[in-house]
Amino acid sequence: MTCKKLIPGIGCQNGQAVSLNQRQNCLEDDLLALSRHYSDNGADELLIRDLSQTDEDHERTVLMIKEISRTVDIPIIAGGRVKRLEDIKKYLYAGAKAVLLNVADEDNVDLIKEGAHRFGGEKIYAYIPEFSFLERAEEFRQLGASLLVLDCFGEEDGLLPEYTLSDLLGHHMPMLAFCGQDTPQSIASFLRAPQIEGVILTASGQYEGNYMNMKQELKQRGIGVDTFESEIRWDEFKLNSDGLIPAIVQDYKTSQVLMLAYMNREAFENTLKTGKMTYYSRSRQELWLKGETSGHYQYVKSLHLDCDNDTILAKVKQVGAACHTGARSCFYQTLAQKEYKDTNPLKVFEDVFSVILDRKEHPKEGSYTNYLFDKGLDKILKKLGEEATEIVIAAKNPDPEEIKYEISDFLYHMMVLMADKGIGWEEIMEELANR
Repeated sequence: MTCKKLIPGIGCQNGQAVSLNQRQNCLEDDLLALSRHYSDNGADELLIRDLSQTDEDHERTVLMIKEISRTVDIPIIAGGRVKRLEDIKKYLYAGAKAVLLNVADEDNVDLIKEGAHRFGGEKIYAYIPEFSFLERAEEFRQLGASLLVLDCFGEEDGLLPEYTLSDLLGHHMPMLAFCGQDTPQSIASFLRAPQIEGVILTASGQYEGNYMNMKQELKQRGIGVDTFESEIRWDEFKLNSDGLIPAIVQDYKTSQVLMLAYMNREAFENTLKTGKMTYYSRSRQELWLKGETSGHYQYVKSLHLDCDNDTILAKVKQVGAACHTGARSCFYQTLAQKEYKDTNPLKVFEDVFSVILDRKEHPKEGSYTNYLFDKGLDKILKKLGEEATEIVIAAKNPDPEEIKYEISDFLYHMMVLMADKGIGWEEIMEELANR
């Protein structure tokens, strides 16, 4: 079954979160925190609508989108102030997976073709402000748009009317639809249309942004949505004498082991339902939602079962500390240790990069890194070009040792450039992952 998407839509104006169905209604939540909240609580994608009125505010919004893309784990759709190809580029380079182009503006219709040719049709969505523009859906498709975004805020009761459903059956382009109300009835009325792949919801409502709860209700209405489903039944787990199964918890990005706890059946099922790690407290003899009192929730990224079916491995996004002592991990006490060389690629990159950043902040006399920073960008770029050339020359040499040495030199100078331009490894990894 194809999963339908739930996409919160948030306006951005003067750096503030704005409700999309009441453009002047600024939300109390910080835009970055609100975006993170939706990402953690079951949203499939996120729409950021640029409501800026000035070029200065437009640039501020682009920077905000960039910051959000660094923080959330779900794709971002952006748009709202597109006047030229450069604006599409700004949104995409800020981290958006796709850009909305309002087809009510004929200049934007021309930009669909140009944007699709430059960046790929999968990154260009045609925003349909009124149903009458559906008559031109084939035109937008031929120009290169990959998806239509239908605005239905004005529909009575927030429901998709029957005449519109019949109209949609004549179109084959995939669509997203703005939904006027975030009730299961309203959402289901949209998602039952086969062409509609997802709904865009306002950033407030009775569910307070907890889309995992909403998805459970939609499942009961027969709507296929993305939830956690165990491929192995609880009955197949091998439990200990107390009827529990241990769960080892890791940070999903760093693989750091955070803690060990236990689950009974109810805790396991609640974890799947809510997307938050829930355990069974052996001392209190009750369920324990991690973070319920401290706010240090563990948002589930994946659950795995070992070969003997007797231990769960959970990879999570940890908010704050995992340990009750305030430590990030419960495993902070060293019992025995032998020095060794850590060759984990990302760890090595991060360690070298941290030294480069430290040299930038705290210059050290005689440091080659500080020499490069002192000479400035042109010197850094000159060295980077020289090292790239050295790689090409070394690649013609049958000795693999030489090319390893030259690639290492290049990567070092590349990291100096990254530090000079304020770019970190996490941003690079995020960009590669998006590709």
